[in-house]
Amino acid sequence: MTTVFENATTHAQKSFVNEPFTDFSQESNRRAQEAALEQVKNELGRTYPLIIGGKEIYSEQTFNSVNPGQPDQVVGTFVAATREQAEEAIQAATASFESWKRVPAVERAGYLFAAADLMRQRRFLINAWMVYEVGKSWVEADVEAAEAIDFLEFYGREVLRLADKQPITPFPGEENELVYIPLGVGAVIPPWNFPCAIMAGMTSAGFVSGNTIVLKPASTAPAIAYQFMQILKEVGLPAGVVNFLTGSGSTIGDALVDSPKIRFISFTGSREVGTRIYERASKVHPGQLWLKRSVLEMGGKDAILVDESADIEDAATNIVSSAFGFQGQKCSAGSRAIIVEAVYDDILQRVVEKAKKLTMGDVTQQGTYMGAVVDANAKKKILEYIEIGKNEGKLVLGGGEQGPGYFVEPTVFADVDPQARIAREEIFGPVLAVMKAKDFDHALAIANNTEYGLTGSLYSTNREHIARAKEEYHVGNLYFNRKCTGALVGVHPFGGFNMSGTDSKAGGRDYLLLFTQAKAISEKK
Repeated sequence: MTTVFENATTHAQKSFVNEPFTDFSQESNRRAQEAALEQVKNELGRTYPLIIGGKEIYSEQTFNSVNPGQPDQVVGTFVAATREQAEEAIQAATASFESWKRVPAVERAGYLFAAADLMRQRRFLINAWMVYEVGKSWVEADVEAAEAIDFLEFYGREVLRLADKQPITPFPGEENELVYIPLGVGAVIPPWNFPCAIMAGMTSAGFVSGNTIVLKPASTAPAIAYQFMQILKEVGLPAGVVNFLTGSGSTIGDALVDSPKIRFISFTGSREVGTRIYERASKVHPGQLWLKRSVLEMGGKDAILVDESADIEDAATNIVSSAFGFQGQKCSAGSRAIIVEAVYDDILQRVVEKAKKLTMGDVTQQGTYMGAVVDANAKKKILEYIEIGKNEGKLVLGGGEQGPGYFVEPTVFADVDPQARIAREEIFGPVLAVMKAKDFDHALAIANNTEYGLTGSLYSTNREHIARAKEEYHVGNLYFNRKCTGALVGVHPFGGFNMSGTDSKAGGRDYLLLFTQAKAISEKK
């Protein structure tokens, strides 16, 4: 790895460029992905350990991760960690922090660049794990793998920028500097819906900044996180810098959040869990020397607005892709379409026609657009909301389920009241609420009538409407004349307002500041 570290500065001097997506229309790429799916299929059902201080720990207390499209197919068996093992992981991370915090930034960045290179080499395998474990289509999985690589490349460059000399106002007779130092031990709790990209981004941002990490992946997606742990091991990341802890959030999640040795919590997930973490992290426990920092990205009830000046065909196409990509299981998913009455009927008809053509089924097959939702609980919740929706709007498409996997049809409700539950509450599934607005003012008011504020989109060629949306549309990521999903690292720093979280802006130049603290140093001459 010495060569990698020596070349890290040279690597970082190359401008950051987003990783290209795979073109599966090319025969070579299609065959490579099929081969990777077959290879991973042969590896399903293995048992995986905890990794604490570099040691693999097995236990008789286990749980299974399963294929949501075929629930009798076990992806992997994982240890259900105890509170005592959570404490062991914290102790290991605490011990490792004393040496890791002194490792030069260029060396820390080198691990990220090396990991990015390995992920490129194993891209099709990483895609395959996501296809099996969380039901991503080929395209959705590949885009996520590219995002994970982007995070590694971007944050590696960012830590070198922060480690460089920072601008300080000169003052006669003094030599002054500002340095960014790590916080300590962090608990990283990523979501199941982006089990590669967000998991890798949160984890790498934490340790490249000089912190050590206890990584607790979602119980529905631990196999993908384990693959990342293997990559970190292969690039030579020292033992204990990242510790791998699987199990119940109510058991080990609380133990991590409550521990006085934890300096920060980085979480992506539901509003319910995020606000609970926020509350628990605010309590100062005996022996705690700091106020814990919480970096929280929660849910969204994201909307696409369409006015009478819009390209209605493009708007309809991207309403469908925003609502139903990855089964609507994105915090950025466009679960509301708010359309001015002049074009409402036309767009609604186009949306329904396009959604009817979406293919649903086995995502190991290249042409499948939608797979199953992540588990039985998710399916149950979505179907309950569909029943609620039948009394709140007009069901114009879908509403049913398929099995034996956790399949829910793409569902569209028309003429939904803006105060309806399906218009205000996050469903996290393939359910679209379509609302009619009298005019642009009314549409904007409906869009802002939510406790969330993550993403939003406006389809319009009216410059006055666009200017007003820039000022008044209250979301962290606002898009014009494009879908409201698909933020790119470095291009669209991602994070939302209100109950969507702490506006952490992942993939942006502010992000690593959340994992560091600034120290001003002054020497009189």
